[in-house]
Amino acid sequence: MRRFHDDTLGLGLDLGRMGLTDADLNDPALDGAVADMAALEAGAIANPDEGRQVGHYWLRAPELAPKDAAEAIRGSWDALETLSATLAGRFDTALLVGIGGSALGPMFLADALGVGPGGMALRVLDNTDPDGFDRMLAGVNLGRAVTLVFSKSGGTQETRNGMLEVAAAYRRAGLNFAEHAVALTCAGSALDREAEAAGWLARLPMWDWVGGRTSVTSLVGLLPLALLNQDWRAFLDGAAGMDAATRGREGNPALGLALAWHRAAEGQARRAMVVLPYKDRLVLFSRYLQQLVMESIGKERDLAGRVVHQGLTVYGNKGSTDQHAYIQQLREGPDDVFATFIAVLEDRQGPSLEVSPGVTAGDYLLGFLLGTRNALTEAGRRSLTITLDRVGPRQLGALIALFERAVGYYASLVGVNAYHQPGVEAGKKAAGVALRLQAALLAGEAEVVGDDAELIVAHLQANGRWRG
Repeated sequence: MRRFHDDTLGLGLDLGRMGLTDADLNDPALDGAVADMAALEAGAIANPDEGRQVGHYWLRAPELAPKDAAEAIRGSWDALETLSATLAGRFDTALLVGIGGSALGPMFLADALGVGPGGMALRVLDNTDPDGFDRMLAGVNLGRAVTLVFSKSGGTQETRNGMLEVAAAYRRAGLNFAEHAVALTCAGSALDREAEAAGWLARLPMWDWVGGRTSVTSLVGLLPLALLNQDWRAFLDGAAGMDAATRGREGNPALGLALAWHRAAEGQARRAMVVLPYKDRLVLFSRYLQQLVMESIGKERDLAGRVVHQGLTVYGNKGSTDQHAYIQQLREGPDDVFATFIAVLEDRQGPSLEVSPGVTAGDYLLGFLLGTRNALTEAGRRSLTITLDRVGPRQLGALIALFERAVGYYASLVGVNAYHQPGVEAGKKAAGVALRLQAALLAGEAEVVGDDAELIVAHLQANGRWRG
């Protein structure tokens, strides 16, 4: 488990600098994690807090799924092919309205792969920031733009706000929003009903057995890939290939990765993970991993109900840029992190300029990775290295699937439910309280007392809405 390489997937993993011992690799807890994962794939209730199956692995291997789910998955691929053909040539821009798992995966894939020949440009509205809406819509020919509204529940407020803002922009342009709109949501949700009633271009399925942060191999990721004219089937194949490589006990790279995290973090969130891809195309990967890892592992209670405050903090940007930022602290500051280096072997398509005799800019990039890795090792700091042969759909599918599986194994090792997010729901409820306070302040039914009220009033004043 210390080393893994698969030529077909174009991915390698080296855990040799993570300090794993033979005793670690023979830990009986790993057998339990593998058994838990097998039960999950077989359809067990793996999200006990919500009483749900967890089926994101079925998305790239429907033969593992219950019959109804398998038919739904294959049907979604057919719907994707039909819709892609319908939209081709009619639109040159796709506006994606979503947040969290409905946006981070598509944003990462679009930035990493770019627009293929004849594909659409993708702009993502992933917040409820009015200025952000204006920036994303600036310069877009809405007559040539299709809007994708992604919301599993159909009731996510940030996504609804974005949808209303975009619909208003279409109306101002004299266009019928419904003729440009596609909904991706669970059947029967508020969004699904609204799209059906208004006659939107298309309504596509999401399912309650796929969590947002593990939905990128559903149409959440596949539809943007298709519109970018990238090979979504190769992306699925890469994920499926990694899934096959990470099911068994022996030679399992995801199990090794989870074990390395566990030992580095001492099973109690003692160290954070710094993600350092030495490739500009992978700069958004750390943001994607923040949700995948931290929303899954960051839990107050374990499966037995005990307070544990479990977690694994993720941050990062890209190399070699970060060598001029926080690497100084990683080497000489507190020993509270481990590094995940990502190397991409292919520098670019075609030959590179020699910036000095026999040396290209890409040689320097790899040299900086190796130098930083060795500098951390000399200081007694842990690191692991992932290698991709190139940045392509298959490689990204394998990379994402590796981390999805590792998160599941890690959750088993620390005994938490990786597939719910009660802390997120608590934040949504608290936002509702703040908006009720704002309504009371505007109606003169509450006094400006406390820091919440003061900030609300300052915001209203800045936007010309306070008459108090």
